[in-house]
Amino acid sequence: MEPDFGLDPEPVARWIGSLGIGAGGGLTFERIGAGQSNITLDVRDAGGGRWILRRPPLGALLASAHDVAREAAIMRGLAGTAVPVPKIHAVSAAEQVASVPLVLMERVDGLVVDELEVAEGMPADLRRRLSESMIGTLAAIHAVDLHRAGLAELASHKPYAPRQLKRWSTQWSQSKTRDLPALEELTGKLTREVPPQRETVLVHGDFHLRNVISSPETGAVRAVLDWELATLGDPIADLGSMLAYWPQAGDAATGLFAASALPGFATRAELTDAYLSITGRDGDSVGYWHALGLWKIAIICEGVLRRAVDDPRNAAPVGGPTPEVVERLIDRAFAELAGA
Repeated sequence: MEPDFGLDPEPVARWIGSLGIGAGGGLTFERIGAGQSNITLDVRDAGGGRWILRRPPLGALLASAHDVAREAAIMRGLAGTAVPVPKIHAVSAAEQVASVPLVLMERVDGLVVDELEVAEGMPADLRRRLSESMIGTLAAIHAVDLHRAGLAELASHKPYAPRQLKRWSTQWSQSKTRDLPALEELTGKLTREVPPQRETVLVHGDFHLRNVISSPETGAVRAVLDWELATLGDPIADLGSMLAYWPQAGDAATGLFAASALPGFATRAELTDAYLSITGRDGDSVGYWHALGLWKIAIICEGVLRRAVDDPRNAAPVGGPTPEVVERLIDRAFAELAGA
């Protein structure tokens, strides 16, 4: 394990070996994925066994952020539901293992569209089927019986928009790398235009192409990953967040991962229509939640910038947001609120 992961390999390997999951000797650890938040490691033993290990980012963290144990509890609650998630093998909070909590989970084989080259190698009809499966999966997340899954007390049941505005405004104030009046203006506009909330469901909070594993043959979603931002809230907010992460042909560049603009992937309008058809929900607030999703992504990107400045080891191996990306996302959010 490289020192930049902030973990001592020997106690971590002893912990994994004690779990009774068949892990042999000679464990190796390699960082994977393009994630800019919790760090994901591919764990392998000498016999070919493979698992996934998650840990929080390195350095100082904002309060309540990057809680891998909470993320694991959500996935355990979803086991046996219609929402596909990896099996959680174990959670460690023991200081003799690591100075931070660790989660070891099943490694799910499949296709992760986390690079443009991966999407370019997919046939157009597979891109279409993945789009359809993602919308069906999002609807399944919103249909989870909270009490049966043990998630009814996951978060507050108070109106979601004010909670999000408060939380992410605080994140901005604590992580910003410079003053940005446009962000403050957007926050005010979103606060004034909050739509009524009709129901409270489980929301993923970060549902996009890079956070699902799918079948390379059928496009069906095999696992939903990265439940770090999951909470209870308005289901249309989750749809809006997905749309915010879904560039399409003809969009002005924002710096977001733009694989979804390739031919075959559904358009945002098609995704919206499919979701509303499956769920029977009203879509009159989609534009607001799309804009709030862009606002939230802008703040997340700023936090990524801050963590990379504070500790360069947090930067992903490739890519990463820039100040210009944050500003373009804010501009796009204003356009969505204006109905563009």
